[in-house]
Formats: sequence, C-alpha cells, structure tokens
Amino acid sequence: MEREVFFVSEDEEGIRLDTYISDQYQDLSRSYIQKLIKDNLVKVNDKSEKSKYLVKHGDEIVVLVPPPRELDIKPENIPIEIIYEDQDIVVVNKPKNMVVHPAPGNYEGTLVNALLYHCKNQLSSINGVIRPGIVHRIDKDTSGLLMIAKNNKAHRGLAEQLKEHTITRKYHAITLGKIKESRATIDAPIGRHPIHRLRMAVVEDGRNAITHIKVLERYNDYTYIEAKLETGRTHQIRVHLSYIKHPLLGDDLYGGKSSKFNLEGQTLHAKVLGFLHPTKNKYMEFEAPLPMIFEKILRVLRNNEIKV
Repeated sequence: MEREVFFVSEDEEGIRLDTYISDQYQDLSRSYIQKLIKDNLVKVNDKSEKSKYLVKHGDEIVVLVPPPRELDIKPENIPIEIIYEDQDIVVVNKPKNMVVHPAPGNYEGTLVNALLYHCKNQLSSINGVIRPGIVHRIDKDTSGLLMIAKNNKAHRGLAEQLKEHTITRKYHAITLGKIKESRATIDAPIGRHPIHRLRMAVVEDGRNAITHIKVLERYNDYTYIEAKLETGRTHQIRVHLSYIKHPLLGDDLYGGKSSKFNLEGQTLHAKVLGFLHPTKNKYMEFEAPLPMIFEKILRVLRNNEIKV
C-alpha cells in the first residue's frame, strides 16, 4: 500500500479535506479520494476525519492508497486515431461522442476499451480498473487530443505537469454572441452547482480556475475563439464561457442551445497539446485538425448561411 504524508501550509488552510487531497493527487478522482477517507485510509493528526473537514495550518495528513486491482475492462477493436506513440505514452485524437473511460453500467465502447486493445493491456494502473492510462479527460461531446500513459512512471511524470500547470492545452470553440475583447482572461473559481448537481458553476468557495481567451474570428451572432487552459477543472471552458454570457454553441447544459444548427453537444475541440516527455525530458507539442462538422459550421458562418 502506497503511503504519503502531507503538511498543510498556511495558504492552504480552510479548504475541505477531500479537496486538499485531490490537489495533491490530480490523477485520482474525487469520488475515489472520498472513498479512501470513508474507509479510514486517510488520517489527520492520527485521527479519521470526514471529507468535509476543513484542514488547518500544520495538520499532518497521511494517505494510504491501496494497490490497484487487476484490470478487468475488456479490450475492444475500436478504431482510434493515434497522433503519436512510443513505449511510454500515446497521444490520441478522440472523436466527438466517444466516452473516455467506462463507468458503472457503461463498460463498453469507450476510449479505454479501444486503448486496451491497441496497447495490448500495457497501460498505467495508477487510476485503477476503470481508468487505466488516463491522465486527464475531456467530455464525451468534446473532440481532440488526450495524452495516455503506458506505465506508472510516465503517468506520474505527466500528472505532475498537470498539477504544476505546465502543460500546453489550447482548445478551439464557437460561442454564442460576439465577444468584444480580442483577448481576455477569465479568473473565476469553479465548484459544483448548488442546485443543479449535474452542472458545475462559478462559486465563491470553488477551486481556482483560469482560462485565457483569444478571438480568432467574429460573425454576426457567434465568435470563433481559442481557449487556453491554465488550470483544468471539470467543464472549465464551458462554465467560464457561460459565466461571461457567451456559452458554447450546442452546449445545452450551459445555455448554448441553438435552433439554427443541428448539433449534439458543444462545439469544443482540444486542438493543441504540449508537454515535457516524462522519460525523454523533451518538450513535445501536437496539433489535431478540426473535425469535419466543426469546419462545416465555420464555412456556414463565414458565408452567412443558416443551416448546416
């Protein structure tokens, strides 16, 4: 069992225990961390506390992480677009409408199933049975680049870069309305919506979240932008753009529904991904072309048409 010890600094005081641990282990899900706490595998000053416990300056937090169970998700021969691959990592261009990893009740047809087949089960085990190799995620309806770890050393190296915010992640998106500023930074904390539990929202006690926006093209009622992530919170770009009253085109969950286009899900594409290779110590950057439906929408907007 892996054992880690952390000491709460003065500027970390007052945040929830599960949030604090999540900040230390960005490759572990919040629900998994809450299970560790519930199973008494987390001690605060030698005592068990609940997830909602607010950490104090000087607290000693000991976390025990059990070894992962043997992978039991089935490999599936599903075609995937490999942008880059070596013995440590894989960079994939995920298509729209593909779920990244299995979840209870949905164990087939995901990117993980395809990767298990392609990589012959040689994926990192840090995230356990459900998410082997997955270092970070994008939503089902978001297309674009993902980095996958084939072994635990590579996984830890990539996860550390995510934690330090040194990975380049640039998304292309189409928003409702015309954004006036050519460049903007949205610095607004994100947490669970207080009423709609399937949504995230900008909330006072949320986690730090920063998105940098650059306008690429403007149309009558839409804006084509590049969004660069400084942090990587759940639904961050979608929440931030909704917060500034320019939700993503097609994003029903955050107010971007449009009757002019026959869309399923938001127009968001992870176009550029750059990071330091975890074993070669070399910076690598990759770019994925926009999907056809995205290009088609842009052609329509440029030509002032109505229907795709």
